[in-house]
Amino acid sequence: MIRECIVLAGGLGTRLRTEVADKPKCMAPIGEHPFLYYLLQYLHRQGIDHAVLSLGYLSEQVISWCRDTILPLRVSFAVEPEPLGTGGGILFAMQELTGEEFFIVNGDTYFDADLSAFYHFHQAAGSPLSLALKPMKNFDRYGTVELDGNNRITAFQEKQQRQEGLINGGIYLTSSTWLSNLSLPEKFSFEKAVLEPQTANGLLYGFISDTYFIDIGIPEDYREAQKVFGQ
Repeated sequence: MIRECIVLAGGLGTRLRTEVADKPKCMAPIGEHPFLYYLLQYLHRQGIDHAVLSLGYLSEQVISWCRDTILPLRVSFAVEPEPLGTGGGILFAMQELTGEEFFIVNGDTYFDADLSAFYHFHQAAGSPLSLALKPMKNFDRYGTVELDGNNRITAFQEKQQRQEGLINGGIYLTSSTWLSNLSLPEKFSFEKAVLEPQTANGLLYGFISDTYFIDIGIPEDYREAQKVFGQ
């Protein structure tokens, strides 16, 4: 089982400013704790013992909170000198990892996938990069992911109203060597520069997990998270 994870927590959170004006998204208060607290607790329960926080906007708030809080796992920080995009943030954070394979999660998303089962799926598929996918019904906020009969990802579809479909749950499993060998630029979009071209190459696989999922990036879901976690 892999025990390291990069948490992408450097975004500006512009859509959440009406609810949380002066904090990065991962520090949005929910009950007595910031959202990041619940995410780190989840990672710990799943067997992760080292989380690298990829930070940018208002990073000092995240670092200060981590240093003042008793956390269930070891935390390292990778503070971007300038915005590097989702992909650039991952590459920059990889320097803090100690192992070869690692998970990636979004710092504003809670997806209760079984990481051990995900890891075994990834190993069996022989994939260099696997994604955890969430089945959803009646939605228009997310694009969808198409799979073939072997759970190989065949396409990413644009956002539109759908009765049902699989969405990218924002949890990935890959290796530092594979990503480094792609000869990527310093700044890039993980979705555009990695996911889409590698799907065309037939290399990516999707692990389906119909477990609890919430993305606090918009006010409606942030308020929903208050009901779930803030009890």
